[in-house]
Amino acid sequence: MMGSANASGANTVEPLNLGFSNFDLDGLTPVEGGGATTALGFKAAGIHAGFRADPDRLDFALIVADEPASTAAVFTTNVFCAPPVQVSRQHLDGVSYGTARAIAINSGIANAATGDVGLRNAERTTHIVGDAVGCPAEEVLVASTGVIGQHLSMEPFETGVPLAVAALSRDGSSSAARAIMTTDTHPKEFAVTFSGDGIGYDGCTFAVGGLSKGSGMIMPNMATMICVITTDAPVNPDVLHHALVYAVGHSFNKITVDSDTSTNDSCFVMSSGAAAGPHARPIELGTPAYDRFEQALAAVCGSLARTMAADGEGATRLLTVRVAGAASDADADAAARTVANSPLVKTAVYGHDANWGRIAAALGRSGATFDPLRVSIDIMGLPVCRKGLTVPFDEEEALRRFERPEIDLDVDLGAGDFKTLIWSCDFSHEYVTINGDYRT
Repeated sequence: MMGSANASGANTVEPLNLGFSNFDLDGLTPVEGGGATTALGFKAAGIHAGFRADPDRLDFALIVADEPASTAAVFTTNVFCAPPVQVSRQHLDGVSYGTARAIAINSGIANAATGDVGLRNAERTTHIVGDAVGCPAEEVLVASTGVIGQHLSMEPFETGVPLAVAALSRDGSSSAARAIMTTDTHPKEFAVTFSGDGIGYDGCTFAVGGLSKGSGMIMPNMATMICVITTDAPVNPDVLHHALVYAVGHSFNKITVDSDTSTNDSCFVMSSGAAAGPHARPIELGTPAYDRFEQALAAVCGSLARTMAADGEGATRLLTVRVAGAASDADADAAARTVANSPLVKTAVYGHDANWGRIAAALGRSGATFDPLRVSIDIMGLPVCRKGLTVPFDEEEALRRFERPEIDLDVDLGAGDFKTLIWSCDFSHEYVTINGDYRT
């Protein structure tokens, strides 16, 4: 969430481990403890710079490439986009891809709805970081997460950035992941490697890894999130952007916690090419190497997205909504998204109530085209509706299945061959508590 922190010990919580279902990991190797510095050519750090009052809470992250790196990004579609988004987009040549050396992220204050002052502060941040790192300000990208409508103080940057540069290390991804947390209860990191053998880069092993934050105010497009992904595969900026747009469309744009879209959403990916050497040819579209790289990037984004949905504010269960048999991609997405966003469905999941009527009602108002008499619904593998009518099921067995950490809702609209899935979470009393006390 772009907001204040919860009271949990942000520096002591452990990462979530949800497994890797729903991703194609064939040919990929998950890296234990992997993150944004798994790839060669990158360092990171997370420190307390003073954006937050708690001196024990990390609040500033810095990710730096050893050399200028190919970089691409996808940003929020919210018209009220924050100055850091505007400045980062501009530094990526206005097309969201180019070259960068460093990404600086503060938590606690979003620097959103701050007008010209916010723009000047975001630009000033790039100069402070550039001077400390030793690169032009134009090679610095910025992101902020926290309370909207408050101005950033430059003092934490002036004093904190040199400390962060001094702390940069190949082991710094974990501290950086913690430093960008707001209402998150867990840091979020994931990485994979893949072999270049047989795809034009024999003898090379490439890594793709990243870190992200996001817990509330999450709804595509982009969700409320900050994400930094790195790779040591050689990929030019335009190709990197092509792969990122695909990966985001199948991951971060497939999650929702509360149907709200933030002002600060930013997803960056940087390529050092360090695993292939300085003279390696870049990976090109339409090649086996590109297909494997795109698969790896999508797997990293997908894992981070699932973890974000599971860590939704006040959530007790990850909710996966699958819709098949739709007449079009748009219908599949509309149906799945409406079910995943339905407060009645989400509270039923929290209450362990296999109330398929709420799912049917959400489908009916989704705008998708279908015949109700051809609809089938399963809850956690239990058939509860066939041909639009109730199917007797064992309520005690349903209660047992509700103890699972992930709740699956499967719908077949019986109207075509299109399908999709959306990751969400349940709504608990704690969601209201967190957001009711958000600024206090």
